[in-house]
Amino acid sequence: MMRQWLGMRTAGLCLALGFVLMAFAVQAQTVRVTVNGVPITDQQIAERAQLLRIEGQGGNRTQLATEQLIEDQVKLAEAQRIGVSVSDQQVESAFANIASNMRSSSANLTNLLTQNGVNPQALKDRLRAALAWQQVVQQVLRGRIQLSELDLEMQAAQQVTAAMNFDYILKEVLFVIPQGSGISASRRTAEANQYRNRFAGCDAAVDLAIQFTDAAVRDVGRRHATQLPEALARELAGLTVGQISSPRVVDGGVSMMAICEKAEARDLTFLTEQLRQEEGSDALQTEAEAYLQRLMAAANITRR
Repeated sequence: MMRQWLGMRTAGLCLALGFVLMAFAVQAQTVRVTVNGVPITDQQIAERAQLLRIEGQGGNRTQLATEQLIEDQVKLAEAQRIGVSVSDQQVESAFANIASNMRSSSANLTNLLTQNGVNPQALKDRLRAALAWQQVVQQVLRGRIQLSELDLEMQAAQQVTAAMNFDYILKEVLFVIPQGSGISASRRTAEANQYRNRFAGCDAAVDLAIQFTDAAVRDVGRRHATQLPEALARELAGLTVGQISSPRVVDGGVSMMAICEKAEARDLTFLTEQLRQEEGSDALQTEAEAYLQRLMAAANITRR
């Protein structure tokens, strides 16, 4: 009986201590805003402001951080309402993508943020809200966007120039600049021009490339001019089968395009699809902004 009583007293003491620690934590973080009853603390605001700082955001970062956190909470609440959820794995994957775009790793990005006084969780919290909102927009608004196919085709026709009326079969010749090699783009461009001066057609492209260091030939296949960068399309329009474009510095090296086949062909498919994506994205963004403003107006936001 005494042992049972001691056990109950110990459990009660632990519970009371837990409440004291929770109360201390709440006092340590002052609630600045509540959104539909969900608190946003001064610590969250400070961490988001630090993130904005290293991103180069000027102005009143504390105010901007506060507004971002309020919007994030509204987005998350709407996601929860319609049954959208974002897993930790999705957030970590998005975090890793940011690191990859910086040519780094998740661990290095974490260290970079920490060294600059930013809690990595601040970025992950923002990513979670962004991922949730992306799903909300796709689920709720995508079906509302209607575009006129006739208008898209007319716009595409207006953008077509004489240089865009060709169909090609191409090979790319790439003079690679190995990462960390210290080799300059100008040096590789000079070597590419040597290749170009000796170029005798697509059939001999590989044999010629073997005579140069770190030169590769890739079959690009069929491409319509509207699928190519405008400057390249203009240059290729002035070349004939068996000729090769001038060198261009690209990611990873210096590139040239060789024409293996060429035919006149008017095709609006690619331009129309590009316009559809651009206008669809613009219309979707406009709808999403209006949707968010309605949610913000309906939210119970209390500032302290």
